[in-house]
Order: sequence, then C-alpha cells, then structure tokens
Amino acid sequence: MRHIRIYIACLLCATVTGTQAQSNNDLIAASQAGASPLYFQPLPATPLVMPGSYRNERECIPRNGLPAFFAKAKAGKPLMVGFIGGSITQGNVGYRPQALRYLQAMFPASDIKALNAGVSGTGTDLGTCRVQEQLLQYKPDLVFIEFAVNGAYAEGMEGIVRQVKAAGAEACLIYTITGAQTKDYNNGNIPANIQGLERVAVHYRLPSVHMGMEAAQLEQDGKLLWKGDAKDTMGHILFSTDGIHPLQAGGNLYAAAIARAMEEMKRMPSRKPVRTTPAPLFTDNWAGAAMFAPRDIAAFSGTWEQIQIPQFAAWFPVIEKASVPGAAFTFRFKGSGFGIFDIGGPEAGQITIEVNGRPMQVHPPLVPGTQVYRLQEGDSIPVNRFNAYCNNRYRGQHQLFSLPEGEYTVSIRLSSQQADKRSILGPDQQTDITQHPEKYGASVLYLGRVLLKGTPLPLVKR
Repeated sequence: MRHIRIYIACLLCATVTGTQAQSNNDLIAASQAGASPLYFQPLPATPLVMPGSYRNERECIPRNGLPAFFAKAKAGKPLMVGFIGGSITQGNVGYRPQALRYLQAMFPASDIKALNAGVSGTGTDLGTCRVQEQLLQYKPDLVFIEFAVNGAYAEGMEGIVRQVKAAGAEACLIYTITGAQTKDYNNGNIPANIQGLERVAVHYRLPSVHMGMEAAQLEQDGKLLWKGDAKDTMGHILFSTDGIHPLQAGGNLYAAAIARAMEEMKRMPSRKPVRTTPAPLFTDNWAGAAMFAPRDIAAFSGTWEQIQIPQFAAWFPVIEKASVPGAAFTFRFKGSGFGIFDIGGPEAGQITIEVNGRPMQVHPPLVPGTQVYRLQEGDSIPVNRFNAYCNNRYRGQHQLFSLPEGEYTVSIRLSSQQADKRSILGPDQQTDITQHPEKYGASVLYLGRVLLKGTPLPLVKR
C-alpha cells in the first residue's frame, strides 16, 4: 500500500512552473532551446515512480527480454543506459530522468550511468544518422528508443536497431502517443504509426512498451485530462498542456510503464542474448546511415568561419558558419542519400544543391512525417532553412535528400535569395522581426554535421 500511495502522490505532483504555464508554441520552443548535456543523472527532486496497480498484458511485450542487461545488473556490474528520441526524451520531465531513477533504485549495487540523445522535433531518419556518434561510441548496455510521435518512420527505426545490435547493446522500443490516440488503446487497437514500429520489434525479437496505455485508461475513467490549462489539476491528473509533451505527472505515467516492463522482464527465466542479426526487414533500411564533422569529408570554398555556440556544444563542438552568399562545401559519397544537421534561427538562409555538377530541385518526401526529400535535376530552387520555430530562438534541425544508389559529388551553396520570413512566421509572431529586422535580413548557414546514407569517398583533386 505504501508503494501505491507514493505512486499516486508522484502522479499528482505536477508543479505549475513558468515553462508549464506558457503557450503551446512556447512549450515546444523551450524544449528546442539547444542540446542537452550528454551524460545525466536524475535531479534530487525527480520522483521515484512505482509500478502501481495498473495491469494490461498488452502494455509490455517482452519477447526475448533484456538478458544481458539483467545479468550484469544482478551481478552488480556497472551499466550504461542510453535514451534516444525526440523532444519527449530530451525534456527533463517527459519520462527519462524518472525511468533512470527507477533503474538505479532497482539495482542499487550497480553504478548506472545514462546518456541523453534526445533531439527535439526529429525522428528516426536523423536518429539513425546520429546514433553512433551520440550513443554507441560510449558503449551502452541498453538503449531505449522513443520516436513514435515524430513520424514513426519504420525504415529509420530498423537502421537504429541494426546499429545498436551491431554495437553489442540491447534495445527496447518505447511508444509515446498523442491525445488523439488514447481512443485506439481504449478500443483495443494499436495506433497505426506504432504498428510499423512493432514490425521492427517483432522481427528483431525486441521488447516494446506502450507507455500511453495507463494514461488512456485514466482518461476514459475521467481521472486524467490529456490536454488542458496548466492550472487545471483539481480532481484529475493533467497529462500535458499541448497534447504531446508530458508535464511531470504525465512523464511519471510514462516512466511507470517502463518500471512495470522492467519488473516483468527481470522475472523472466535466464536466457542467452540474441547475438545474431536477421536479414533486414526493409530493403531500404538505414543501417548504413551516419553523420560526419563537415571538415572530415568536405572541401570548403568562399567565406566560412568556425564558431562555437555553447548551448549546442553537446552536438556540435565546432560549427561551420557561412554568412556570405556563394560560400559552398563539396563532398563525395557512395550511397543513396545525404543531408545536413544544422541550427535554425532568425538569420537562417537558403541553400542550393548540385549533384554531379547539375542543379537540383527538391520535392516533398514520399513518406509523410519524415525529412527525407526527393531530388530531381532541374532549375535550382533554393532550399529554405528558416521556419516558424526560428522566431528569436535557435534549434537543431535537419533535412535529408534521397537519390538512387550510386556515387555522387554534392555541392551545397549559401544562396543570395531570401525567403519571405514574415509570411513564414505568421501574424502571431511578428514582434521580434519588427523590432530586429537586421537579424532576419541576414542569410546564414550554421552547419553542424553532414548526414550520409552511405559512405564518404575521397574528393578528387583537381
């Protein structure tokens, strides 16, 4: 009973902070302010959630479980746990710190450290490019993968999973949801976007956790409000103020689902880890995706400046800044896609792309919810790096471009053309651009990493 009382208290402890009381756009912006520190530990105020009394056999599908992780944990050995996902993972109340604190309480004899590889507003397409640099090089024992509300691109998820397995780590897929999807669970269904990710989990015999099931049941029972005003906590749990990003109470519910899953898998009979990797589920899987420091693979022309931006140092120790139109960088690769991981802000400009010396036009993604755009030869149309989230704030962003398998030389150039930034911001975001037109009148590219779905090739010297 004591555990249940603590659990209920944790769910109701959604303190109304300044950030939580802001508008939806400000909430999202706050989660996109920059890179989070890579290593983290729970803050003293992080609640110790408990599994509670909720039970649903469909919430956790253990499959082969996490035998290597539990063997090391039960032996009291040090462990490294990685978390990769979008803004819900990056945020400090979404589930991540609470889940880590539970694991540390579960195995007090083990020194459990953790890595935060959450990047707001991004999905598995970027995730599979960055998982090696941001997680796997630190040799995690277990990786929690959360991308269900950010496109749920199954081919990208398979790329992450295959890289995690190749690194010798275990993986657990965890599924967050939006408010509209609570009805799916309450009707006995699985949201359509999660079904594709479950195909990956089944194929690789990975455990998966439907973290939104308890919240969906509480909503149906009238005990939880999925989206509401931050002050509206009387008589019910307030999950979020925007329908996606959990407040403390919502994050506690997500973490409690992980706690139940870990307890269930801990009780599983001992078994050998699955070391073999099956053939890919998707022909177009992203196992070969990666990202590179630009100077490691590219040649630069025109005016560039190497700078550091402290809030992005965890992602980009050095940033290549171009602010004079015509500045370009060129690289070669063998594969089927490339892209950039950059920083958006008021000054963000436009770029043009040439492939094998020919100008390219960019066309919308074939797969909705991804940032994987199609390229077609034609009159070059600039690609805009400014968007509605760039109003007086700076955020990590990315864009990828697909090509048929082959060898390519790619040149990306800062354009002299400017986007209509006032129109992009819309009528509710005109204050800063009116007060500081000089910032928005600039054209800048803040390049952090070059993304490749393939392998870099040496540049041909002229």
